[in-house]
Amino acid sequence: MSQIDRRSLIRGASAVAVGAIVAPTIATGATAGGKPKRREPAAALARFDTPGDADFPKVGGNLGNQNFTRLDGIHRGNAKRLGGAWFNRIEDGLASGNSQSTAVAVGGVLFIESALGNVFAVDGATGATKWKYTQTGGTLVRRGVAVGEGLVFTQGRTNRVIALDQRTGEVVWDRQFSGYGNVEKVAVTYHDGVLHIGTNDGTRGAALAVRASDGEKLWHFWGTPEPGEFGSDTWEGDSYLVGGATPWMHPAVDPELGLVYWTFGNARGRNGAQDGSDRGGLNLFANSIVALDIKTGQYRWHFQSVHHDIWDMDNVMAPVLVDAKIKGRKRKLVIYGSKTGMYYILDRTDGSAPLGIIETPVPQEPRQKTWPTQPIPAQGPWMATELVDQPLGTAIPGEPNRAVPNYTHGPLYTPHWDEPILSIPGTGGAADWNHQSFSHRTGLVYTAYGYVSSAHARVGTGSVGLRPPGQYMTGGIVAVDPSSNKVRWRRRMPYAMAHGNGILTTESDLMFIGQPDGFLLCLDVHNGREVWRFQTGAAISSSPIMYEANGEQYLAVFAGGTSLPFGNSAPRGDFLWAFKIGGKVPPAPAPQPPDVRRAVSGGGPVEGSVVNNTVVLGRTYNVATGQVGTVESTSDAAVAPTHLRVPVGTTVTFVNPADNQNPRGATQFFEGLFNRTLQPGESFRYTFRKKGEYFFNDTFDPRPTGKIEVY
Repeated sequence: MSQIDRRSLIRGASAVAVGAIVAPTIATGATAGGKPKRREPAAALARFDTPGDADFPKVGGNLGNQNFTRLDGIHRGNAKRLGGAWFNRIEDGLASGNSQSTAVAVGGVLFIESALGNVFAVDGATGATKWKYTQTGGTLVRRGVAVGEGLVFTQGRTNRVIALDQRTGEVVWDRQFSGYGNVEKVAVTYHDGVLHIGTNDGTRGAALAVRASDGEKLWHFWGTPEPGEFGSDTWEGDSYLVGGATPWMHPAVDPELGLVYWTFGNARGRNGAQDGSDRGGLNLFANSIVALDIKTGQYRWHFQSVHHDIWDMDNVMAPVLVDAKIKGRKRKLVIYGSKTGMYYILDRTDGSAPLGIIETPVPQEPRQKTWPTQPIPAQGPWMATELVDQPLGTAIPGEPNRAVPNYTHGPLYTPHWDEPILSIPGTGGAADWNHQSFSHRTGLVYTAYGYVSSAHARVGTGSVGLRPPGQYMTGGIVAVDPSSNKVRWRRRMPYAMAHGNGILTTESDLMFIGQPDGFLLCLDVHNGREVWRFQTGAAISSSPIMYEANGEQYLAVFAGGTSLPFGNSAPRGDFLWAFKIGGKVPPAPAPQPPDVRRAVSGGGPVEGSVVNNTVVLGRTYNVATGQVGTVESTSDAAVAPTHLRVPVGTTVTFVNPADNQNPRGATQFFEGLFNRTLQPGESFRYTFRKKGEYFFNDTFDPRPTGKIEVY
C-alpha cells in the first residue's frame, strides 16, 4: 500500500474490547431519575446535547441528533388522553409523492416541507398556515429545513440553497452550488452562522459549509479524495471520479471540540454499486464517518465501517453524540451505524473504539477485489446477520431471517459475482435513514429497523441488490446501551421501520414513533410496551417532535409516506398533525395498510379466466396486450403472468414451454404447497382450495417470482 499506512486507514478497528462497564453519565448534568440542572434554551444550540423544550429547533432535535425533549407534560399517567389538537393538509389533500421531511418548531411555529418540496410555516397552536414558499424549480424530495438568524433554509432544484424570511417566507437569498453533487435532499443543519449542506445520489459528492447570512461557500470536503490528498490511493486509477461516497444524511456537531461529523455513502463505480472490479482498494471515504474541523473543513479522523463495499451497506444514519462512562472513565462518544445491524461506538475526539472493533477475516472473491477483513464490534451485531433455511411449510409466518428458497445465501459480507447471493441485512439496511434517539433519562439509544434481505449481483445479471419478491418485510425497535454496546431490550414490529421512522424520547420516559400504516405509537422507553396509538391517515416517514405554543405542550408529526420499502402500496398523504392532552380532533380514517410481503413485478393482477388458469414459466407477460413473451428470460418478471387471480377451488397449470432451453420450475413458499422442476415441454397442475396469497419462484433461477391470489 503506497503512502498511506494501513493502520491509519482502518482507524480504531483493532482496538481491544474493555470490560467493567458502568452506567452512563448524562452530559446535561442530570442525576438518575432527575431533571437536567442546566436550563439552556433549546434554540440556543450552544452545546451538542441541549434538549428540546419549548422549541425543537432542528431536525434531530439538537446538534448531537439526540431526538430528546425535556418536556414532560405528556406522561404515562395521561398519555391515553392524547388527542388531535389540529391537523393541516398542507398541500390541500395531496395523496402522492415522497414525504420525508421532519418538522422543526421555533417560537411556536412549525416549519415543514411537503412532498413537492414546498415550505410551510404553520401556527403551532391553531394549525393555520402562516405562509407558504412554492418551489420554482419543480418537485424534489426534502428531509427538513434549518432555522437560524431569522431565516429558514431549504433547497431547490439545480443544486440551490434558499434562505427565506422566517416571518414572511419571502426569499432573502438564493445560491447555486454546482459541481459538488446533488444539493437537494439532505436536511440542512445550522450552527453559529454556518449551514452544513450534504449531497446525495451522485457519482461523487461533497459536504459543504455555507455562510448563513448570504450563502457564500466557506469550504467543502469530498467523499472521494482528489489525487495527492489523504486517502486518494485507496481508489484504483481514476475510479474516485465516479466513486459515489455522497454525504446524504445530516451531520452532528460538537461545538466544544470544534468538529462536525459527516457520514459518507456507499462506494459505487462505473459498473454500479455491486461491482468492485474496477475500483480496487479500501475506497475512502465511502462507508465512513469523518470528523472535520468545523471552521476550515480540515480532516481530523475517520472510521470506515465497510471496506470496499460491494453490498450497498453504507451506515449513513445521522450520527448521535453522547457522553457516557466506560470502565469508570467518562468518554465523549459518537454512535455510528447501522445498515449492517451493528453500532460502531467511537471516541469522538479521535475515532478510537473504546469497546473494541475487530478486523475480522471474511470470504473473498478476487474478481471483486474484495478487502480481506471487515470491522466487527467486539459485542457483535444487534440483529441477525445470517439467513436460515427452514423446511417449507414449517416456518412461522413473518419469521424475519428466513431465506426465500432457491437462492444461494450466506452471512453478511459474502461476496458475489454473476450469481445472486442472498444476505441480511439487505440494501435497505437493518436501520437506514430513520432518526435514532438518545434518552437523557435512561442513557440508552433507540432505533427502529427492518428485516429485509437482498440478493446481491453484478450489474450484468440485471438484478442488482434485488429484494426478493414474496419475502416478509417486518422489523423492530432496539434499545442499546452505548456504554457497553449491549442490547437492553427489543420489540418486534409488524413492519420494516428503517426508512424515515424516527424516534422521539421524552423527559417523562415515553417514546413516539410512526409506522408505515399511519399509526403514531407511544411506547414505554424501559421495555417498548405500547401506551397509546393514533391513526394519522397516511404512512409516517418522519420523526415526531414536541414543542410549546401559548403555554401548552404539543406533540407533532408529519404523515405523508414514501415509496420505501413497501413501494406503491404505502399510503400517502400530506397530514401535519399536532396532539395535546384532551385534544378533540378524532383519528383519520385508516388507509389500506402496506403489504408486508414484497410485491411481485410484472404489471398487476390478471384474472385466471383470461389466461386459461395457466402460468408460463420463464416468460414475461404484457398485461396491456395479454401477450406472452417469445424469448426465455430470467428477469424478475419472467412468470406469465406474475400475479394470477383465481377463485377457491381453481386448478392452475404451470408449464415450461417446449422452446425454452432450460429446466424451469415452481417452488411455493413459505407454505410449501408444491416444489416441481419441469423439463422443456412439461407441465404440472395444482388445485388451490383455500383463500390467500401464494408466492412461488423458479427452481432454475430464483429471481422470477409469481403470486397466485385465491379469493
